[in-house]
Amino acid sequence: MQLTLRVDTGDGPQEVTTNLWAIVAWERKYKTKASKMAEGLGMEDLAYLAFEASKANKITVPAVFDDYLRRIISLDVVASDDRPTDEAPDDAS
Repeated sequence: MQLTLRVDTGDGPQEVTTNLWAIVAWERKYKTKASKMAEGLGMEDLAYLAFEASKANKITVPAVFDDYLRRIISLDVVASDDRPTDEAPDDAS
């Protein structure tokens, strides 16, 4: 899953896109699997993904997540790419 997030921390909105690193960092922090994202993400989840994606995109953020979280004015999901897998071919075909 790849998300494009629009986050404004007071310096104007910026769009960041999650990558594998951001997703794995989220899995490690919250001790869950990316497959659970389909059940829904909370605002803290989105903020953490924006935090990691911002760092990956060389956007300066506070070293501590909670300090970053305090600065967020708005946070929105702009796009998501669920990248569904194709059904396995049927041997009968």
